[in-house]
Amino acid sequence: MDVNALTLFVEIIDAGNLSQAARKLKMTRANVSYHLNQLEKSIGVQLVRRTTRHVEPTEVGMRLYEHGRQIQNEVLAAQETIASLGRGLQGRVGISVPSGYGQLVVSDWLIEFKLQYPGIVLDVLFENRTENVRDDVDIAIRILNDPPETLVARDMGPVRWIACASREYVDRHGLPRSLRELGEAPLITAGMPGRHSRLRAYRHAGPPGEREEIMLEPTLISEHFPFLRQGILAGLGVGLVPDYVVQAEIDSGRVLTTLDEYRLSLFANRMYLLYMPNRHQTRAVRTCIGFLLDKAGQSMLPMLRDIGDAGYLFAGD
Repeated sequence: MDVNALTLFVEIIDAGNLSQAARKLKMTRANVSYHLNQLEKSIGVQLVRRTTRHVEPTEVGMRLYEHGRQIQNEVLAAQETIASLGRGLQGRVGISVPSGYGQLVVSDWLIEFKLQYPGIVLDVLFENRTENVRDDVDIAIRILNDPPETLVARDMGPVRWIACASREYVDRHGLPRSLRELGEAPLITAGMPGRHSRLRAYRHAGPPGEREEIMLEPTLISEHFPFLRQGILAGLGVGLVPDYVVQAEIDSGRVLTTLDEYRLSLFANRMYLLYMPNRHQTRAVRTCIGFLLDKAGQSMLPMLRDIGDAGYLFAGD
């Protein structure tokens, strides 16, 4: 079997359609289709089911794809081994992170990583996306309830939402002491296009699974958490944000929290590190994944101690 034809077949399945594969391979769609047809003729079986916009591997095609992907990964690993002989760790790592969590938390981790591995090129995207990982991204960090089954998902821990306000705001208006009062306060929180904001609240001491809900009418809405942080610190209202947004100010006493007897849930509640299951991972990518997971684990230790002291665990919604 022609190895080049097998490589082309792997690229077609990864791309999902002939046009995308043609763009990546810098070939015409007709040329890609011709080589696919020739491969099927040489094997004597149908490898893909075609539609106008999509190709899906048959059972035989999937088995061939798995072998082809393994061969391709082995070749890439051999090339990397030869290229890295006598040299420090090198390579490119494409990373996609949420704008808020990326800027407020992950950016410090990546600077530390870059100082430790100066030969690795980091290509970092700060973006709020929920769809699958793009071709130019090796690692994606996402806040989700359920990660996609098509990706490898490494759990980075729960996202803890809090109700909070600046000390200046509290001095003028006080803090809401009930969910009803929270709903009546000027709220600063995230918003999703086309979706109403609904806060779910679970008492730590209450029966498992029992929850209360309130609809929110925020006065300041954004998916960019550093901006929401500015609004909270300016005393514009009560923030409903993940704790990492204002953790430094909570530690210093500049921001106060309320309704701590509840676990609050707004949108998604867990952080995941995602990557493609069949894509070859260079040493640089593997090292970066391990580094980020280790940092996430270290950042979880204070929260886990708090959870243990309070005698509760985070449960799924």
